[in-house]
Amino acid sequence: MENLVKSARFAALLGSLAGILALGGCASKSDKLAELPSASGDAQYSTRYRIAPGDSVQIFVWRNPEVSTSVPVRPDGLLSAPLLEEVPAAGKTPAELARDLEAELSTYLRDPLVTVIVTGFVGTYREQIRVLGEATTPSALIYNDSMTLLDVMIQTGGLTVFADGNNATLVRVVEGNQEEFRLRLDDLVRDGDISANVDMRPGDVIIVPEAWF
Repeated sequence: MENLVKSARFAALLGSLAGILALGGCASKSDKLAELPSASGDAQYSTRYRIAPGDSVQIFVWRNPEVSTSVPVRPDGLLSAPLLEEVPAAGKTPAELARDLEAELSTYLRDPLVTVIVTGFVGTYREQIRVLGEATTPSALIYNDSMTLLDVMIQTGGLTVFADGNNATLVRVVEGNQEEFRLRLDDLVRDGDISANVDMRPGDVIIVPEAWF
């Protein structure tokens, strides 16, 4: 009986040590991630807006109201409109699409002058910021000039009660390489530590893990 008790105690001790080592491994991995500098408030990384599937575009053809219309961009990136069966739209700026539409319409109209206005914005994936995990509302957001981590957290509603915000990770492509950075979301959102606020870039991915209780 005494040997059985000792064996049980030894097994429990091994289990505790394994848990401690596992937690220590997680902590050390998080500690190895670099932190980004505090937000400057004037960082601008955006490019010209490019049309994406799901966007709505208004096509205005001067002096030709019968072919002026508003249409959605289909999931395959094409659009269809009067006199236009299938025209590639995704990935183009509104001005680039307007020039392409002028070329297409020139078959039917003399010197068409086209203006394209985007009225519903989705944005291409490379322009989105995606928030995963224990955010209140995990979302894909369109990047805006000078956008910061605080702006992103406001739009996603902050953190859930289960979030381990100070071990959140930002995944970013830097000079063609994917890199990870540690974020201090608890300090920023729950404690109001503005030094934890950082500048965002188009294409950033924020991963908020669940806390260990």
